[in-house]
Amino acid sequence: MISKAVFTGRGATRALPWGHQPSGRTKPTSMIADGHPGAKTRTPADYRVEVVQDWAAFAPVWSAMGTEAVTGPFQHRFWLDAWYGAFASAQEIEPRIIVARDRADGRLAVALPLIVRSRRGLRIAQFADCDLTDYNAPLLGPAAPDDEVGAERLWRALVAAGLDDVDFVELKKMPVALGGRPNPLALLPYVARCAVDGNIVTTGDDYDAWRHSRGRSARKDLERCWRVFMRHENAAFRRITDVDEALDTLAVMERQQSSRMTELGQVYILDRSGPRTFYRELIASGLGSGDVVMTALACNGDVIAALLGIRDAARFVMIRISHAGAAWSNCSPGRLVIERSMAHLHGVGCREFDFGIGDYDYKRRFGVDTIPLVDNVTALNWRALPSATRSGAVQWLRRHPELDRLARRWFAGRRAAARRSPEGAVAPPSVGAMNGRPTPARLLASSETPPALC
Repeated sequence: MISKAVFTGRGATRALPWGHQPSGRTKPTSMIADGHPGAKTRTPADYRVEVVQDWAAFAPVWSAMGTEAVTGPFQHRFWLDAWYGAFASAQEIEPRIIVARDRADGRLAVALPLIVRSRRGLRIAQFADCDLTDYNAPLLGPAAPDDEVGAERLWRALVAAGLDDVDFVELKKMPVALGGRPNPLALLPYVARCAVDGNIVTTGDDYDAWRHSRGRSARKDLERCWRVFMRHENAAFRRITDVDEALDTLAVMERQQSSRMTELGQVYILDRSGPRTFYRELIASGLGSGDVVMTALACNGDVIAALLGIRDAARFVMIRISHAGAAWSNCSPGRLVIERSMAHLHGVGCREFDFGIGDYDYKRRFGVDTIPLVDNVTALNWRALPSATRSGAVQWLRRHPELDRLARRWFAGRRAAARRSPEGAVAPPSVGAMNGRPTPARLLASSETPPALC
């Protein structure tokens, strides 16, 4: 049963499940070897829970579970193969895949692609994300609960059997529903509204009718941009299907994004080993199957703008975009490569175009609808209470921009005073801490400071 200890956060209760130790590590539960490669099984009252640490060995099982489950675009095997392949070998990251099945009939309830890492002496469970995944979610099986009581029962089983050596849980950017079904992790009483929303456009079957619905000004502006671009010799829009060419285009995107971040006086972090490996693995494994899509505006062999995304049936999710900068600003190449990509992909069956997380003007100009997301940031023992309190305060401030700006101004004043004082020694803020809200660095349109990656 869940205690009623409230930790902080608007609309969020941070609770300690009974049975966890008030300090130090929780007592380990006995584990029995399971039939799946590298899996361990525990059996709480309502669920049979498997804990797996070897993604490569378990990946075929994940694929098989996907046939009976509802999932999001970032929970398919091709995405997780690339993610765990890029990050799982890092010393500070422990893969942890948790699968819960109904104890009575063995039907799948949920499967969670997680990691465990250490920070400030605490062991923290997170989704396999590192700021590269826009929407974190479980696989939802037929036994997934759809009410708050059932969700709490499932959560207690997951914590007791799969997270008993963890101090703190940070499950962020979770959709409240998947495939029309409620996400049980979003039904918990201690979740809070995420600082960012998703953004999606649904065009319907008639793409031209959707374009006209955007209004004359927006439509004519994009038509003008296309005419200006096409005046250049050998200008063209292309979908890139060759892996080597796509990898070359990715290298151009990295240079364009790095240049843009330098112009903004910000740190570019997508050139670090983990993200670089991840995107290359993603393209190499997914481009040929159509799971990964890369498009570009090109002129005389130069990449003027490029867009990288993933396709999930009729849904296309944009994950990375870049353009050549001020020299081409008269044709708005960023917006233009998006619109041309939408028109092309609509012709091959896409009807939903997901712009990912982050609130930017160029997304609003396409008429996006928001996708509400929630966070579950929970202390599992008393050692983690200060971190939970701090996280709750940060979440609250991010939902109150004026107070957030005042708080950041106050901290900036303190840092400036400390630098002037010979005795004062205040560490500079982390890259992520300087944000008004978390922002994916892969979005070129961003003028905010990117968060630190794994």
